[in-house]
Amino acid sequence: MEKKKLIQFRNIVKDFDGQIVLKGINLDIYENEFVTLLGPSGCGKTTLLRILGGFLEANEGAVIFDGEDISNVPPYKRELNTVFQKYALFPHMTIYQNIAFGLKIKKMSKDVIEQKVMKMLKLIGLEGYENKNVTLLSGGQQQRVAIARALVNEPKVLLLDEPLGALDLKLRKEMQYELKRIQQEVGITFIFVTHDQEEALTMSDKIVVMKDGEIQQVGTPEDIYNEPQNRYVASFIGESNILPAVMLEDYKVKFDDKVFDCVDFGYKQNEPVDVVIRPEDIDIVDVKDGKMTGEVLSVLFKGVHYEVMVETVPGTSVSVNMHVIRNHDVTSENGKEKISANDFYVDIEDLKELDDKEIVARADAQAWNPETDEYISISKIEYELKEEIGEYPVTFSTSNGTSIQRTIFVVNQPFVKNEKANEAVMAFNFFKTVDEIKESVALDTDLKTWANAQGWKLSDENEAVDISVDYDFDDENISEGVYKITFWTTGREFKIHTTDFVEEGKEVGLTFFPQDIHVMEKMGF
Repeated sequence: MEKKKLIQFRNIVKDFDGQIVLKGINLDIYENEFVTLLGPSGCGKTTLLRILGGFLEANEGAVIFDGEDISNVPPYKRELNTVFQKYALFPHMTIYQNIAFGLKIKKMSKDVIEQKVMKMLKLIGLEGYENKNVTLLSGGQQQRVAIARALVNEPKVLLLDEPLGALDLKLRKEMQYELKRIQQEVGITFIFVTHDQEEALTMSDKIVVMKDGEIQQVGTPEDIYNEPQNRYVASFIGESNILPAVMLEDYKVKFDDKVFDCVDFGYKQNEPVDVVIRPEDIDIVDVKDGKMTGEVLSVLFKGVHYEVMVETVPGTSVSVNMHVIRNHDVTSENGKEKISANDFYVDIEDLKELDDKEIVARADAQAWNPETDEYISISKIEYELKEEIGEYPVTFSTSNGTSIQRTIFVVNQPFVKNEKANEAVMAFNFFKTVDEIKESVALDTDLKTWANAQGWKLSDENEAVDISVDYDFDDENISEGVYKITFWTTGREFKIHTTDFVEEGKEVGLTFFPQDIHVMEKMGF
C-alpha cells in the first residue's frame, strides 16, 4: 500500500535581511514517517521547520499539509505541535498540569483530560509521577514531559527542534531509542532537526541532508551512509576516506594512479568523480595480498575497534631559503621617482621561456612616485643571458632614466621526485625585502610565486599537482635574515577500523571489494 503524502514543501525560499537561507526547497514527507533534517548550524533546517510550524513566513513557495496550502494558516490552527530544545515547561505546575494544559485550553471535560494524561504518562514511562513538580525532574524526564504535552493534543505531526541538545551523552543515547519507540507507538509523523549524524542514523526512517539552504540528499539512513551522492554528504555522515578519482568507463574507476573494479555505472567516460570508502570496509592484509600497500602511521584503541591510519602514498616536499634583505629602493636625483627589484634564480631549462614580462615578475620590479604612490612604467630592461649556469646582471629603467641593477642566477635546479606518488616538486631560493613581505595580502600565494614553486605528475609533466606551503615566521614582525620555506603535496592516508591490532611503522597491504567503492559526482562550489 502506497503511503500518503502528508507534507509537501514546494519551492520554499526564505531570506533574512537580503541573505537567502533557503534556496527553493522541494520535499515530500509521508504519513507516519520519522524524518530528520540534518545539517550544520546555518544550513536552514530550523528555518524550514519554523516555516512548517507557522512561526516564520516564506518569501516564496507553498507548504501543502494534507492536500491544503497552509502558508497563511496561523500556528495555533495547524495540526502539529513543536518541542523545542528548551522545553518551556511551566515550573509552577506539576507533571500532570503541564501535560493537561493544552487540553484545558480546549475546554475538554475533566474525565477526558484525565484519561488522555494518564495514557501519556504511561507512554513516557512516568506513571506515578503525575503530582511531582517538573523542576525536580532530570533533563530526560523533563524532555519526556514536553513530548507528552505536545502529543496529548493528538497532532498529525510532531516537530522536534534539537530536543536532545541539552542532555548529556549517555542520556541522549537513551532518549534516541525512547523517541523512536514513542513515534512508533503513537503512529504519527515526527520531523526532527539535528546536527548530530548519530541521532539521525539511529532514529530516522528518512534523512534530509542540508547545506547552505539546499538539500544535498534525501534517503534512508542506509542509503545516505552507503550511497552518499557527494563529498559533503559522505563526510557529514559517518567517517570516510574520500579520494578524487576518474570514472574511466562503467565499472572501472581510477584513483591514486591505479584502476579498480567498482559497481557504479552511468557516468561519462573519463569523468572526474570522488569516491568514498568507509573505514570499516577496508581490510589490513599481508603486503603481497593488498590492492595497495602502505605504512602504518598510528594506531588508536577506540574500545570496540582500533582506528589505524595507513599512508599509502607519501607526500612530496622541498625546502628553500628565503633571503630577507633590507629595503633597497633607488631614488632619482630629483626625488620624484623610486625603483626597486630583487635578485632571483631561474632554472637553466626555463631560460627559453624567460621574456621581459617574466623577468619583471620574477624580480618583482616596480617603480613609483614617492609623493603620490602612483606606479610608473618600467620602460626598459637590459640583460644578456647565456644558456650556461652563472650570474647575469639585469637593469630595469624608467623612461626618465631612473634605474636599478640586480642579478639573475641561472642554476641547474634539482627537483624532488616521488615515484610512488607519481609526482615531482620544485622550488627556488629567493630574495625579498621586509616591506614586500609585510605588504603581502595573500602570503601563501605570493610565497609560491616568489619561489616559482611547482609540482607535476611524472607520467605527464603537463598535469599540475596542488602544492601547500609551510613557514614559521611572523610576517608582521619579520626582520632581515634567512628563513626556511617548505612546499609540499598531500600524501594519501587511509583510516581503517579493525578489531585486529597492528604495529606502527609496519608495511601492510590494504584490500576491499568492488562494492565497497562508492562513486560520487564532483561537487560544485
